[in-house]
Amino acid sequence: MAWWRSHANLRVIGVLLLGQLVSFFTALISLTSSLIAKQGVDAPLTQSMFAYASLALIYGSIQLYRHQKPLVSWYWYLPLAFADVHGSYLITQAYQYSSITSVTLLYCCTIPWVIILTWFFLGTRYSMWQLSGIIICVLGLFVALFSDTGSVGGGSRPILGDALVILATLFYAISNVGMEFCAKRKDRVEVLCMLGVFGFLITIIEASVTELKTVKSVKWSVDIVLCFIGCAVSSFMFCTITPFVLKLGGSAIFNLSSLTSNIWAVIFKVFIYHEKVSWLYFLSFAIIIVGLIIYSAIGKDSILASAANEYEDQNTAYQVINDESTTNGKDSSYE
Repeated sequence: MAWWRSHANLRVIGVLLLGQLVSFFTALISLTSSLIAKQGVDAPLTQSMFAYASLALIYGSIQLYRHQKPLVSWYWYLPLAFADVHGSYLITQAYQYSSITSVTLLYCCTIPWVIILTWFFLGTRYSMWQLSGIIICVLGLFVALFSDTGSVGGGSRPILGDALVILATLFYAISNVGMEFCAKRKDRVEVLCMLGVFGFLITIIEASVTELKTVKSVKWSVDIVLCFIGCAVSSFMFCTITPFVLKLGGSAIFNLSSLTSNIWAVIFKVFIYHEKVSWLYFLSFAIIIVGLIIYSAIGKDSILASAANEYEDQNTAYQVINDESTTNGKDSSYE
């Protein structure tokens, strides 16, 4: 704790870097998903199923090795996994009815949902400076989308697409806030294990009903398999890093960091497809980073408080163990 407090600025920078790493893997998931779509495969639940299976396999093995009883009842993880699965599914479906720009703009609704949920359920309070940082981040996203104004609207059924996005952002917010609560007060390995188990069960059941014919009709090739593997690995890394960002920075900074995923996607286009992009994207990235710095610098105390709470919880646990051992010692000597 002494090191943490004396190196507070480094810790804040670490949270920002982790947030950008999450944003990077978000863009990588979008890239691999688009490559799968270009191969003529429309099976978003099947894609998610492999990601959840990897979480269940790896973190489930760690949980079994630790022989640790669950800290949270299993039935609480079911709605958490349900929200996580259907948030991704609804966003994917929204692209079929609305334009990419509209979906991206409405995705910002996740931020107010998160603020409302954390305010009422986690007791998080936001200062005016933090709210200013949030507004600056959203403005930075609007700058990036300014060059795509020609695609605003569009889509076959834009109203339906927009409604799906708004519902998806609510599911995302529920998932983020639930994971933040579990990551801060419970165990990260258990959260990822149970998310993987229930996410896999939900996706395999729904995919067998809605995507079975699609999967059977796919002409599997090396490229398609590699894209599925890339999507699963990217999703696994995204889920692995997410609890750290939620624990250290909270759901708000997690979603604010995710706003730069579009910038990472543009960088992929530059280096992979050799496309020319507008300078507004880089200006947008700079504005979002400034907003994140303002939010994180003001929220430094909350980051330190999270560490202090964890430190106190560990001390309490050690104190209980010591008390029990002392009591057992007295009883044995009495006998």
